Parts: sequence; structure tokens; C-alpha cells
Amino acid sequence: MPWWSWRPGTAADNESDTGGEVAVQSTVRVSVPAQREPGRLSPPAELPSTGSSDEVEQVSLARIGKALDLLDIRFLADGGGSLLAMWERHAVLFTLEGPEDEILVMRARPHATVPPDWADRAYRIVNEWNHTRRFCKAYVGDPTERGQLPIYAELQVPLAAGAHDPLLVELLDCGAAVATSFVDWLHDEGALL
Repeated sequence: MPWWSWRPGTAADNESDTGGEVAVQSTVRVSVPAQREPGRLSPPAELPSTGSSDEVEQVSLARIGKALDLLDIRFLADGGGSLLAMWERHAVLFTLEGPEDEILVMRARPHATVPPDWADRAYRIVNEWNHTRRFCKAYVGDPTERGQLPIYAELQVPLAAGAHDPLLVELLDCGAAVATSFVDWLHDEGALL
């Protein structure tokens, strides 16, 4: 049985030469839309303006800082275009990346590291997190100067079209909460740190 329900009279009746096909069952084929050319969305100025905090604006570090203040998350500015919040067991870097600083990145790193002889275990634990969780994809970083392996969890959200303040606050709150859950999981269930 496929992971989505197939209904007769939908995609099978509308096959197109512009897309590919995906096998759903051995005898059923469903059309896949053709890949579109990458391009920019219309600027947020075309959206109706409400004049309130719900107005869609480009995301900037200043707006991220204000949103973190609303969440009572204390942070430091590193002077290089990033904001760093620290907790007892981990730190979270909030920054904008991409060619036009359009991607909100929240990168968590536990303070504890993994010894090099635990590398296989670290990769297994990180893969377990990635297979069972939707947000914050985890990875093992390059060895530190002392040869220890840092562990990271990262959430990237493309925001080229901008975002209104409540959405930005919600995204940052989600990233901070999942980062804390990730680190707690590594210390408890994951038994890695």
C-alpha cells in the first residue's frame, strides 16, 4: 500500500509530458509535476499592508534580536552577523545565510563533545535522531583542536519572501525549544553526552 492514498480519476487521468512518473504500486503510475525554473517570488510589498506587526518584512538580525527579546532569550552579538544564546548544556547560533541573507539558520551545539573513539556511536545516535524527528537535523562536526567531536543540530528556513513578526517569533521559539530537546535527548535517551 502506498504512503498516500491513490484515487482513480486524479493524476493518472492527467498525465503530462512535462513531468516524470513515480511508481506507486507495481501497476499504477502517477505523474510528477515538471521541475520549475528557480526564481524569486514577488516582493512582499505586493501583499496587503495592515500597518501592524503582522506586516510581512524582510528578516534581519535586528528583527531576530527583537524576537528573541520577546521570548526572553538572552543573547550576545558576535559582531560577525550572528546572535548567540547560551544555556547550561548548549548554545544556539541564530544567523542569516545565503547569497542575500534570506535563510534563517538556527544551529545548536551542546557544550559537551564526543571522544574520537566514540565516532561510530555518535554517527548512529545522530542518525537515530534524524530518522525519528522532523525538526533540527543533526550531524557530527569536524574534530576540535583537542580531537573531540562536536555534535550539532540545525534548522534552516528560507525566508526570501519575508515574514511577519508573529511568525518569526514562532520560528525562533520552535528552534530554541527543539534545540533544548535535542541536547536533553543526547544526555538521556541517546546516552551520548
